Amino acid sequence: MQHTTRILSHLPHSAGRTSLADDIRATLEAEIEAGVLCPGAPLDERELAQRFGVSRTPVREALQQLAAQELVSVAPRQGAAVARLSVGKVRAMLEYVGELESLAARLAARRRDETLHAALEAGLSLCRRVAAAPGAVGYAAANAAFHEAIYQGCRNETLASRIRAARRHLQRYRMRDFATGQQVAKSLEDHQRIADAIRAGNEPHAAAAMTFHVPAGTTGFAEFLATVPAHFFDGGHAAAS
Repeated sequence: MQHTTRILSHLPHSAGRTSLADDIRATLEAEIEAGVLCPGAPLDERELAQRFGVSRTPVREALQQLAAQELVSVAPRQGAAVARLSVGKVRAMLEYVGELESLAARLAARRRDETLHAALEAGLSLCRRVAAAPGAVGYAAANAAFHEAIYQGCRNETLASRIRAARRHLQRYRMRDFATGQQVAKSLEDHQRIADAIRAGNEPHAAAAMTFHVPAGTTGFAEFLATVPAHFFDGGHAAAS
């Protein structure tokens, strides 16, 4: 936090208020997506102004930008907080991501080449190495690298950019996706199944394997839901009924 303050306090005097607001927004956005700022966490303008070494005006503008992205909620007389999504909204977004990822896997199988084969193998190897380490620390990053190989391999940047954006928006709800050895083991099995189908050029199997992998189905979603604290949701877990 002190590092962020130093960066902002040493900006050129010509840097405008908009630039300050953009810098603050980018920092808070990254912290929300990474789960450093959890859903429901309060965002006090005065405290943020002190943290970043600025007046409250650029902080207010940054929060308004984040509110427009649905990452922050602002309520009269209650102030700002990291936005909480309903269970239904999270499920809908996971279904959306699942369908897009399924299409990416299908296209990757159709357009497979040696570059994609190598990238998939590199992603699988990284996932295996991390999974074998104590606590599987860093598996989320290895998982992201494997999926990125598929986004690149589908050769449809419009589709890939939509998936990346949706995954970032959901990430604060998926911080415990790989908290247990069982979750990591399942992910590895799914990755192998997806990679085998893509390398074989089997489009239907690649799409189906990816659909099974994303926790949007009835059983998969229920298991996912159990890993997320109830207070992260707008209305709590009861909204799922």
